[in-house]
Amino acid sequence: MVFIGYHLSASNSYSSTFKFKFQQFDKCRSTLPGVIICANRKLRPDESVWRPKQSTQNVDFPPKLPKGKKKPYPIPFNEIKQAAKMERKLTSKGIEKPLEPPKNGLLVPDLVPVAYEVFDAWKLLIKGLSELLHVIPVYGCSECSEVHVAPTGHCILDCEGRTSSTRHSSHAWVKGTVNDIIVPIESYHLFDPFGRRVMHDTRFEYDRIPAVVELCIQAGVDIPEFPSRRRSNPIRMFGKKVIDKGGNLEEPESLHVAKSSAILDFDTYRACERFPPPPLSDIPKIAQETIDAYQIVKKGVRKLMKKYTVKACGYCSEVHVGPWGHNAKLCGSFKHQWRDGKHGWQDATIDEVLPPNYVWHVRDINGPPIQSKLKRYYGKAPAVVEVCVQAGASIPVEYKPMMRLDIVIPDTDEAAMIA
Repeated sequence: MVFIGYHLSASNSYSSTFKFKFQQFDKCRSTLPGVIICANRKLRPDESVWRPKQSTQNVDFPPKLPKGKKKPYPIPFNEIKQAAKMERKLTSKGIEKPLEPPKNGLLVPDLVPVAYEVFDAWKLLIKGLSELLHVIPVYGCSECSEVHVAPTGHCILDCEGRTSSTRHSSHAWVKGTVNDIIVPIESYHLFDPFGRRVMHDTRFEYDRIPAVVELCIQAGVDIPEFPSRRRSNPIRMFGKKVIDKGGNLEEPESLHVAKSSAILDFDTYRACERFPPPPLSDIPKIAQETIDAYQIVKKGVRKLMKKYTVKACGYCSEVHVGPWGHNAKLCGSFKHQWRDGKHGWQDATIDEVLPPNYVWHVRDINGPPIQSKLKRYYGKAPAVVEVCVQAGASIPVEYKPMMRLDIVIPDTDEAAMIA
């Protein structure tokens, strides 16, 4: 075996490299010479190494944000200040703000099919939950926002309602509805998101519809009852001021007519009364279709929010779909007196537009109710997922770690002996 030096290119960064030439001999013949090259190249800063993703076994529950504090910014505040600084720099130089669809009022053609897919899946989600609630019992607390999917309410003492002290923090359970499973987050419908803003005195001139539906309308879905302006000429902005709206167009008068069948398809109010109980043999199929529709809605809304602007209040649950938030003085959360009831608008997250509404996961429906002493052994899941799983749907992979399926739940007497 002979060592041979190997010259490498100076453009790439390599570690020590060796090249060996060897020849094997037999009793009667010899084989052809072969070459072994061992080289280790250092990675550049812009390169990455693929590694297999390690699946987490159990994850912690999402923390509850304190009510007496502002929500954290989804975008780092330094990036927000840097973007504002660049915008002021362009304004001082007399340069118009560069805008791309949909920031300039035009539709994104590639996202129009996504909007229709989300809208159809949203209607299928409401229909499936309305049918499943005839079979799967759901309870909601009349004093707080707690929801439980089981034949009876749980016994965990964590009620935060106004009269919870008289009940020793136990929940006051009543029969739940679709609004207990899907938290109703509504937004004002705007004919032109870049037109006049919703003021406090004119707030009753606009209809309130689910924020997911309003996002789909602005992304290209056409609903006759809720018209939306489709621009052919982009808007122009100089700093924060709109200097050209792409032509003037009068807004149609608000219809305020009785809800048609098309509107009722995506409305969660009294949805269980519109759909009859399904046959018991179809329950697993409906559950799987419902959980698939929920996954489509969540994935599609996340994709639309990367392009279309959605604002959320940093203090309360108000959401507005559009480039700017409205001016209705309806915020009653932390220190609203200092803001005269105005909302503190910031970029919204997917959990603010489509709240997951986590509930306790019940492994055995026919078993004993959930106890406070065994609270740390139970898992959680979104209310939609919990309803569909109890109806026979398969558990999505991303929710298994939070549901804590691999933890053995001890008896009440054994819990005190576990470290």
